[in-house]
Amino acid sequence: MAFIAQDEINKIRSSASIVDVISSYIPLTQRGKNYFGVCPFHEDHSPSMSVSEEKQIYKCFSCGATGNVFTFVENFLNVSFAEAVEIIAKTVGISISMPLSSKKETKFKEEYALMDFVLKIYQNNLNTEVGQRAIAYLKKRGLLEDTIKNFSIGLSLDQNMLYTILSKKEYPEKMLLDLGLINQGKDNLYDVFQNRIMFPIHNLEGEVVGFTARCYLKDETPKYLNTKETYIFKKGSILFNYHRAKEAIRLQKEVIVVEGNMDAIRLYSVGIKNVIALMGTSLTKEQIDALKKLRCNIILMLDNDNAGESATLSIGNILEENNISFSIIRLSGEKDPDEYIIKNGVAAMQENIQNAISFVDFKLNYFKKNKNLNEASDLAEYIKAVIDGLKNTNDAILKEVTLQKLAKDYNISYAILKEQLGDRESKIEKKPEKKEQVIENHQSSYNKVCSKILFYMMHSKDFVKLYQTKLGIFPTKEHRIIANEIVYYLENHKTIDLADFISYSENTNVKNEIMAIICNEKEEILTEEEMLELLEIIKKKIKKEEIKKLKEELKSEYDVNKKLSLLEKIAELKMEIEKEV
Repeated sequence: MAFIAQDEINKIRSSASIVDVISSYIPLTQRGKNYFGVCPFHEDHSPSMSVSEEKQIYKCFSCGATGNVFTFVENFLNVSFAEAVEIIAKTVGISISMPLSSKKETKFKEEYALMDFVLKIYQNNLNTEVGQRAIAYLKKRGLLEDTIKNFSIGLSLDQNMLYTILSKKEYPEKMLLDLGLINQGKDNLYDVFQNRIMFPIHNLEGEVVGFTARCYLKDETPKYLNTKETYIFKKGSILFNYHRAKEAIRLQKEVIVVEGNMDAIRLYSVGIKNVIALMGTSLTKEQIDALKKLRCNIILMLDNDNAGESATLSIGNILEENNISFSIIRLSGEKDPDEYIIKNGVAAMQENIQNAISFVDFKLNYFKKNKNLNEASDLAEYIKAVIDGLKNTNDAILKEVTLQKLAKDYNISYAILKEQLGDRESKIEKKPEKKEQVIENHQSSYNKVCSKILFYMMHSKDFVKLYQTKLGIFPTKEHRIIANEIVYYLENHKTIDLADFISYSENTNVKNEIMAIICNEKEEILTEEEMLELLEIIKKKIKKEEIKKLKEELKSEYDVNKKLSLLEKIAELKMEIEKEV
């Protein structure tokens, strides 16, 4: 995460009262020695978040959100951990010895600096005589001067002007090629983007990583040209305007998701600032994770064409499977949100936003397409599609209302509809377990023991010492890494403090796994004897795995003496396991 020393981070954390910090964002009420408030990280209606002043951590008993003062600010404000440390440092009046920067920012520092320089060149090109024609085009499209500046819109010129400037600055040609700024021709290098209006694309942290380039002097194919996929620009991890919109999203607890950059720019420029764009009609895991981090309702407003409608269905299914709250807007008349606002105005768009429909209502309309519901076969197909579409929702009331509506509108027995939904759900739930699932279930109880041991190691240096003397190693890589991080932390700090260890975990490759353990484990009083029992379970597991490995070796061994040796080792391990029972 940072170049700031862990001791300095710990000093900042210990100087800030977690109760004071969290109560500056949400109301807290004291109950006994802890404080409670409505959790801001899920749809909470009663205070389920507990804040411990003694331990300087918080935990929600409903959604499991947990952490220290830094992680609360990080997640509440949707900022990086480094930014959260800086915010808390300013709050308590501590000057940080050196600026914090993420690994990603440090790793690609030269690339980000180059892309920012290129952006400035493109922006400056608007001041040329040719640039005035581009500005005239943008204004004709309804983009005011403030919008052009806010979104850092620029212009690429012809005659390889960008490459000429960058080569004089002695930027490495390989870097320019790798970042998609120039191409290799048969005899020369040339600018990828020429005579196009340039819209910068930022990553989630706000660094320029690529461009969308639009033709404007004449119709060209393609009309829009994006930077190729590079090691800093991966389209599937980008949400256009995310860095700019996240504060408005946090305040409104709602985000509007559109398809294209121009749709997002248009909405933002007319005052609807809680908007981001997918840059297409698909949704990746990285984008889902970013949307989840926003912890707000999503309004999906894709283009008003067949592709946009199909994408609404597929993306809606993905959001539903990931338990993300969302609703749908299907605009009428114009092709996309950009054109809709130009022709109908902001008030009409606001009305659409206020009247967004549920995903079920969208599907009720979608499945009617190309069907004559007066025909028995089409009606039956439609009913089956709707019932199948209900299987992913956990909203029992929504299911009930939908079935009642179908029964009333089409004069079908409610009992039959209910039975059909039940059959489909039971088929989904009662699928026979595959061999891999059975193995996973057996493995889960072992993983729970490992998690419990690690959880209490994070709370007590005595338990860390027990682990070192009685076990020393976990058989699985993930648990070994976490245990090593705990041991390393203790060796360097001579004590275990959970709130500080959470900050320390930001620098590890197992941060998410550590937080999951803290989230999922319930803190209880654990005696030394009970810890020893847990360690014995793992020791037996290791020995059983060793026996299994030796038996496999035995199958392929033909030397009699070596076979006897293997059998003796297996017998010894079995006796050790029996003695421990």
